[in-house]
Amino acid sequence: MGKLDGKVALITGAARGQGRSHAVMLAAEGADIIAVDVCAEASAVDYPAATPADLDETVRLVEGLGRRVVARQADVRSSAALAAAVADGVAELGSVDIVVANAGIVSWSRLWEMPDDMWQDMIDINLTGVFNTLKAAVPSMIEQGRGGAVVITSSVAGIKSLPAQAHYSASKHGVVGLMKTAAIELAPFDIRVNAVHPWGVDTAMGGMTGTVERLLADNPSYANSFGQLLNDPPIAQPQDISEAVLYLVGPSGRLVTGISLPVDAGATKV
Repeated sequence: MGKLDGKVALITGAARGQGRSHAVMLAAEGADIIAVDVCAEASAVDYPAATPADLDETVRLVEGLGRRVVARQADVRSSAALAAAVADGVAELGSVDIVVANAGIVSWSRLWEMPDDMWQDMIDINLTGVFNTLKAAVPSMIEQGRGGAVVITSSVAGIKSLPAQAHYSASKHGVVGLMKTAAIELAPFDIRVNAVHPWGVDTAMGGMTGTVERLLADNPSYANSFGQLLNDPPIAQPQDISEAVLYLVGPSGRLVTGISLPVDAGATKV
C-alpha cells in the first residue's frame, strides 16, 4: 500500500526538474497524475525551456510505475487552459486530491535596469500562475468533500530577499501570502495548504548561468547573500524537494497547514 493510494495529484511544471520528480515520487506512492507544463519558452530566460518530449518522458516514467496520467500542455497564465486541464484530468481519473503548484521561471537583473516585461512575466507566471492553478483545482476538491492538500513551490527568496532578484523575490514572497490565506479559507473543507522553499536545485532552471556569474563578478558584495550552512551536498537534487512535498501532502503531514517549509541547507540562516 502506498501513502497516496486512490489519490490524484495535479502538478504544474511537470515536464522536467522538480515537477517531474514530484510526479514520479507521488506516483510511486500510489497517486495518479495530472501533469501540466507549457513546454515552450514562456519568457526570456537564459536556460532552455522544457519541450513536449520532456513531458512525454514524465508520462513514460509515471506509467512505468503502473499509474495513470493525463498530460496537457498549458500555460499557467491562462485560467481557461488550466481549468480545461483539470476538467480533463477529473473526467479521466475521477478526482483531484493534491495540487503541487510548481511551475515557475527565474531571471536576473538589478531592479532599476529591469525591463518592464521581465518584471511582468515573473509576476504573471510565478504568482498569478499559482493563483490560477488553485482557482482551477479547488472547486473540484471542495465538491468532492474529502479534503486534500496543496503545496506551493516558493523559494529561499520567499523568506529572504536576494540581490538581482527583486521580481523573483516579490513573486515568491507573494505566494507565501497566498498560501496563508488559502490555508485559512480552505481549512473548513479539510484542505491543507503549505509552501516549500528550495534553495539551489540541480535542474536546468537552478544552475549557474552566465548572467549570474557576471552579476556576481561585477557586484562582489552580492555573494554575501548566497551562503548556506550545509555544504554536503553542495546543491540539492530534485528528489530532496519531492520528499518534502510528499510529507506535506501525505498522511504524515495531516496536521500541518499554513507553513513555510525550507529545504535549503540552512540558506535562510545565513
